Amino acid sequence: MAKTTSLHCRVVEGKDLPAKDVSCKTSERKSRGSKAEVRSRGGAKEKTLECGQIVWGLAFSAWPVAEAQETDPACAVGLPCLILATGLNDGQIKVWEVQTGHLLFSLLGHQDVVRDLSFAPNGSLILVSASRDKTLRVWDLSRDGRQVQVLSGHVQWVYCCSISPDCRMLCSAAGEKSALLWSMRSYTLIRRLEGHQSSVVSCDFSPDSALLVTASYDACVIMWDPYTGEQLRTLRHVPLHSALDYSSEVHTSSLRSVCFSPEGLYLATVADDRLLRIWALEMRSPVAFAPMTNGLCCMYFPHGGFIATGTRDGHVQFWTAPRVLSSLKHLCRKALRTFLTTYQVLALPIPRKLKEFLTYRTF
Repeated sequence: MAKTTSLHCRVVEGKDLPAKDVSCKTSERKSRGSKAEVRSRGGAKEKTLECGQIVWGLAFSAWPVAEAQETDPACAVGLPCLILATGLNDGQIKVWEVQTGHLLFSLLGHQDVVRDLSFAPNGSLILVSASRDKTLRVWDLSRDGRQVQVLSGHVQWVYCCSISPDCRMLCSAAGEKSALLWSMRSYTLIRRLEGHQSSVVSCDFSPDSALLVTASYDACVIMWDPYTGEQLRTLRHVPLHSALDYSSEVHTSSLRSVCFSPEGLYLATVADDRLLRIWALEMRSPVAFAPMTNGLCCMYFPHGGFIATGTRDGHVQFWTAPRVLSSLKHLCRKALRTFLTTYQVLALPIPRKLKEFLTYRTF
């Protein structure tokens, strides 16, 4: 078992807003530490987005330069703005400019909790939301946040949604033991993924679209090949015997969220046992962890370096995470799998072991 290390939270929780106050505010305060540390970081500040509602879903994207300058003068520096969409308890979706905390959109349409959010990775500003109202909704932020599609195929609360990086597939899961895989072009069902023993509550694609992970209340993460529907690996959440003060209380419990790191070598998971875990893709035990309470969702920053988590307390926290230098082998695999499906790889005139590596079957 690999030695586990702790993650550090750079943002602390702010004060709770009254339940009736649904407006979101941004608060800042100077980072704790010595004067020398503050000078070395350029006087960095901690930031908390206070949403006044339980934060159930998070999604990052970049706002194009031209549109960002029209929407928010603070972004007129020649670089795209980083935006964060937050899914709230009252059915609203609030979209923020991260650096300034400026509220860009309040998207209305869902009739219940917005449980998860996913931006199309191609920069089109298409946002898919999953809700307890049993629907998935597609929004176009480039058209003033217009709702362009409603998917009503689920019969239970929809817990999660994830768009593949190649924008070909959409995975969603409701209060059922299976996840659904959809075509993003026709919005038709591709296949049903069955294997969990309890409700699937979270899902995410690898950066090359070659892998799909699902997390369930059965305390397991299953790694799938989305093209064939094959189960490649199962990660089981078991008690961590660490130096935590409350280690005696740590127990196997329901999973809430799973996400891939930007380079595709690690997974992050949030569970009810008050731990944020980091998993290496080819190992069966976590390589890092952090104690957290009331965690509901997690999402890596698109360029690595930190993880955002949402909590029942109505806060978004940002956790520092180690940056990873990928091996040349993995970079080649990632580049090839970005445009080759599993079936196309298997048809190549190359050695069997190389095919197994390229299709992630060497775990």
